[in-house]
Amino acid sequence: MLRLLKILLVLAVLAGLALLAGHRYWQSRLEAPVALDAPMLYEVPAGAGYHRVVGELAERGILEEVWAFRLLARLEPESLPDLRPGEYRLQPGMSGRELLALLGSHEVVTYSLTIPEGWTFGQMREALDEAPKLEHRTEGLSDAGVMALLDREQRHPEGWFFPDTYRYHKGLSDLEILRQALERMETTLESVWEERDEDLPLESAYQALIMASLIERETGAPEERPEIAGVFKRRLERGMRLQTDPTVIYGMGERYAGNITRADLREPTPYNTYVIDGLPPTPIALPGRAALDAAVHPAEGKTLYFVARGDGTHHFSRTLREHNNAVNRYIRNR
Repeated sequence: MLRLLKILLVLAVLAGLALLAGHRYWQSRLEAPVALDAPMLYEVPAGAGYHRVVGELAERGILEEVWAFRLLARLEPESLPDLRPGEYRLQPGMSGRELLALLGSHEVVTYSLTIPEGWTFGQMREALDEAPKLEHRTEGLSDAGVMALLDREQRHPEGWFFPDTYRYHKGLSDLEILRQALERMETTLESVWEERDEDLPLESAYQALIMASLIERETGAPEERPEIAGVFKRRLERGMRLQTDPTVIYGMGERYAGNITRADLREPTPYNTYVIDGLPPTPIALPGRAALDAAVHPAEGKTLYFVARGDGTHHFSRTLREHNNAVNRYIRNR
């Protein structure tokens, strides 16, 4: 009997050692580097489960010991990551465990889309349509259709989207970027309007948005924005027409071919501020924060006119005579 007990004890020890060795080998396979010679993108499809992803990685030869990862699901299901849809950058040298942890993290590959200040809503939509990796839910829709999807059915879209660089990952929709830009503009405009000067000839935050779009389109020189705003403010207070060329161009739409003629200045479009009094009916571009600030904090002064110098800046004048001389100097002579 004693001999039998000794034999059983030896067998139990050997079995334990075998289990320990097997467990260590299994763990070593989970910690072994994946079979990659260079970084690569791998996409976790929406709705894909653990076994599907492990199977795909094995088929591609990235996970060589697939049995170890299937066993992991049986023995340690609580340790499995919640896989997140998206693209991930797999790196040579990472272990199988590190790979799985990555696929359950927020470290998805992202892309960027820049919407410059002064672009129109139409230009923004074109950029969205051309952006890679986006889900294009708005392509082919009318502007009104887009605004309906954003729950702003009665709103003209121009000016309502904040220009900035937006980051996104594969599978995100263009509608989500539009929603981000819309909500950011709404929040920014509300904040700017609350801090406005008291003596503005503007009746609403929307008029400030319109004014900011004119300022944005008139100058690319940041230091000039408040003075441009000051000119517009004084002209509105005196009942003078704004006479700003970008409104003429916007009113011409696709007919604009790079030049404005005298006939264009006289054409009675809703946006032609050489013809209409006051502000145009809607913004004419997407203004940035600096233009919004200038619209509600215009510079004090006496200038009523400005003309482009040709270098991105403007010459400002107090009188029509001075302005005409500046036009001769910077426009006609050139």
